[in-house]
Amino acid sequence: MDVSGGRGQPRPGNDESAEHTGPEAQAPGGTGDAPATPSTPAPAGATDARPEGPTPDSGAPAPAGATDARPEGPTPDPGAPAPEGGTPQDTGAEPDHEAPAPGHDRHRTPAHTEPPAHRPSHAPAERPEHPDHPFAHSGSGGGKGQPPQRPEERKRGGLLMGRPFGVPVYVAPSWFLVAILITWVFGGQIDRVLPELGAASYLVSLFFAVAFYASVLVHELAHTLAALRFKLPVRRIQLQFFGGVSEIEKEAETPGREFVLAFVGPLLSLVLAGLFYLGLLAVDPSSVPGVLLAGLMVSNLIVAVFNLLPGLPLDGGRMLRAVVWAVTGKPMTGTVAAAWVGRALAVCVLIGLPLLTQSGALGSDAVDNVGMDTVLDALLAAILAAIIWTGAGNSLRMARLREHLPELRARTLTRRAVPVESDTPLSEALRRANAAGARALVVVDAEGMPFSLVREAAIVGVPEHRRPWVPVGTLAQDITEGMRVSAELAGEELLDALRSTPATEYLVVEETGEIYGVLSAADVERAFVKAMARPS
Repeated sequence: MDVSGGRGQPRPGNDESAEHTGPEAQAPGGTGDAPATPSTPAPAGATDARPEGPTPDSGAPAPAGATDARPEGPTPDPGAPAPEGGTPQDTGAEPDHEAPAPGHDRHRTPAHTEPPAHRPSHAPAERPEHPDHPFAHSGSGGGKGQPPQRPEERKRGGLLMGRPFGVPVYVAPSWFLVAILITWVFGGQIDRVLPELGAASYLVSLFFAVAFYASVLVHELAHTLAALRFKLPVRRIQLQFFGGVSEIEKEAETPGREFVLAFVGPLLSLVLAGLFYLGLLAVDPSSVPGVLLAGLMVSNLIVAVFNLLPGLPLDGGRMLRAVVWAVTGKPMTGTVAAAWVGRALAVCVLIGLPLLTQSGALGSDAVDNVGMDTVLDALLAAILAAIIWTGAGNSLRMARLREHLPELRARTLTRRAVPVESDTPLSEALRRANAAGARALVVVDAEGMPFSLVREAAIVGVPEHRRPWVPVGTLAQDITEGMRVSAELAGEELLDALRSTPATEYLVVEETGEIYGVLSAADVERAFVKAMARPS
C-alpha cells in the first residue's frame, strides 16, 4: 500500500497484501461501476437501515466513498455533460435520514390516563477491499456518505422546558394530547366526587395532569442523576404521550450499576407515593387537595409497580438484565432474556388487561356485555402491549449493535491515498492514484504537508475531456481540525469523532502525524449497516 508520510511522500511496505490491492488499475476515464450506497441507519428505538438504489456512474473514477456492491442493469452514458468549467456544485448537505446513536439507553417511564396512572413509556492493518475498480465512487454528493447521525441533532423533540443538572428536558407535542385526555377523564371523576365544583373540576383535573407529569419528570431525573453519578452522559429527557424517556448515551460498565440505574426510578416513584399519602392524612379526603393527593398517590404507586415488571423496556426488565448479566457474565445474554420476557409481558397485557377489567378484578363492576368501556380498555391494552413489544425488540437491536461496534475501526476502513499538489491536473492525479492502487487524493503543500482533500462528489462531476485542465485544488475541501482523525479510533469513539464534524471524507493520521489514508463516511455507513444486519 502506498501511504504518504508526513511530508507527503509515499511510504512503502504498508498494506501490500494482494487481497487489498485489487485488480489491475484501469486507465483514467475507464468506466467503473457505481455501487449502491446504503442510507444512514436509523437506532433508537429501531435502527432500521434501508439501502438506496444504485447511483448512476458518471464514467469517471473517483476516490473515497465507494462501496462493494455492484448495481444491476446497464450503466448510463459516461459522457454526460457537466456544469460549465467542469467544477460541480457540491453542497455537502447532510442527509435527512438519521439514526439514534449507538449505545443509547432509553429509560422509559410510561403513563396511564384512566385512572391516572403510568404506562411504558486493532490487529494488522487492512483496507477495505474493492474488487471492481481501485477508483470508484458512490454517488454525486448531495450529502451522501455522512456519518450516522442522531435524530436529536436535527430534531430536538419538542418544547424545551429547562436544563436541570445540565440535561435538557423537552415536552413532546403528544404530551398536550394526553394532558387533554387526563383532564377530560379525571375531570369527570372529580365532578362525581365534588359536584359542587361544576366546570372548575376540569381546572383541577388539568392541574392534576401537570402535577402527574412533574412526578414522571422526578422519576426520569432519578435515572439521570444515577447516570451522571456513574459518568454516563445523558443526552436529554423527553416527556411524551405515554410517559418519559431518559436518553443515556452509554451502557453501564457493570451489572451492579445497571441495576441501580434502573431501580432508582421506581424507587423515587414509591417515595413520592408515600409523601402524597402522608399529605393526604393531613387534609380532608373529600376536599380538592384530598382528591388531588389521592390521585397523585395512586398514580405514582402504579408507575412504580408497572415499571418494576421484569421485561424490557421497563425498568424491571433492565434490572432482570443486570441479574442475568451478573450470573452469566454476558450482557447480551441478559438483554435477550429480559427482551423475551418483555415480549411475553406484552402478550399478557394485551390479553389479560381487558379480561381483568371486564371481570371486575381491578375494582370496577363486572361487565357482562361488550360496551364502549370494554372497547376502550382493549384499545388501551393494545397500545400498551405494542409499546412494550416494540421496546423489547429495540433493546435487542441496540444490544446487537453494541456487540458489533468494535468492528468499526478507522484503520480497517481507511482507503490508501496519494499526495498531489494543488496545481496538479485532475487527469494526472487520477493516473497516479490508479497506478498506485489508491482510491483517494490528498492535496499537499510544497513541503508535503496535507491541507485539503479532493472530494469524491467533485471528481464525479468533472467530465473526462475537461480533466486535463482542471487542477485538483479547485475540487478540494480544506482539512479542519475535526476532519483529522486518528487511525486508532474504533467503535463508538470513531462514530463520535465523525459526528462532531460531519463531512464526507476525513484525513486519517498515525500517532506520529504521518498520513495513513482517507476515511470515507460512506464506508463507515456501510459497515454500520452490516453490523446491524449481522446476527449476534
